[in-house]
Amino acid sequence: MEKNISHIETIAEYNNLLDMETRHPLVSVIDLSKANPMRHSRYTFSFYTIFLKEVKCGDMIYGRQYYDYQEGTVVCIAPGQVIGIEDNGEVFQPKGWALCFHPDLIRGTSLGSHIKEYTYFSYEVNEALHLSLKEREIFIDCLHKISHELRHAIDRLSRRLISTNIELLLDYCLRFYERQFITREHVNNDILTRFESLLDNYFESGKAKHEGLPTVKLCASELCLSANYFGDLIKKETGKTAQEHIQFKLIDIAKERVLDPKYSIAQVAYELGFQYPQHFTRLFKKVTGMVPNEYREKSSKITYDKEIYT
Repeated sequence: MEKNISHIETIAEYNNLLDMETRHPLVSVIDLSKANPMRHSRYTFSFYTIFLKEVKCGDMIYGRQYYDYQEGTVVCIAPGQVIGIEDNGEVFQPKGWALCFHPDLIRGTSLGSHIKEYTYFSYEVNEALHLSLKEREIFIDCLHKISHELRHAIDRLSRRLISTNIELLLDYCLRFYERQFITREHVNNDILTRFESLLDNYFESGKAKHEGLPTVKLCASELCLSANYFGDLIKKETGKTAQEHIQFKLIDIAKERVLDPKYSIAQVAYELGFQYPQHFTRLFKKVTGMVPNEYREKSSKITYDKEIYT
């Protein structure tokens, strides 16, 4: 664990830190305005945490990046991620909401079976969700439903109802993120343009030959985005995954090079970053429906026929 980072192991430990009652060992809904005034700190948690901040509270560090945390911002934290603000000696009163739930709560539930589909838990904080007033009402209503269950005596349906309401909240966050992708269309178009330029430059510069095929993670990093946010954005904007986008770009470039008779198919494969020519051949056939040699021969025949009849 890095210096000056506190690790919170249990829901009860976090509740105690904030001087809040623990109604359930695996889940908590916290009205932060009722918590103790506290000093800034950086934390990791062993559980999922969703923060809705309703007051500007300065430059927050998430991972290794700073983010100006504005009102109405939602940030979703997976277990093990670092979040917080470096201690500057200031004592402050937090405001907003926090939902914490431990992975053990959702094991064997519908939510547990597809928690990985909520990819925004791995977004960077500068890719946070910014709620409209109506979205904020829906978000807080979901928290109230969970809180109501926590105040109810525990029975055989408690875990299912709590898990179902958390799942409902997470599904609403998916919807809100999709809205945010749409309302930021001009920003997204700029990212798509930069993505295309990045791929063109990568292959034209010869980087592929020396550094291998470009990955989604590499492209996202070059564009200063998390891999999950980048992948979701590309899928939303184009209907194709980022990986498919890379593959189609690669094959477009490969088609030109395959038609140049001075290159063998193996040379084309190595130039494009493949370690083994057979992997290139397999991908080429998957995208075009034919292997590179067939494509070369067919294209050469079409060119020859055109020359005869013109």
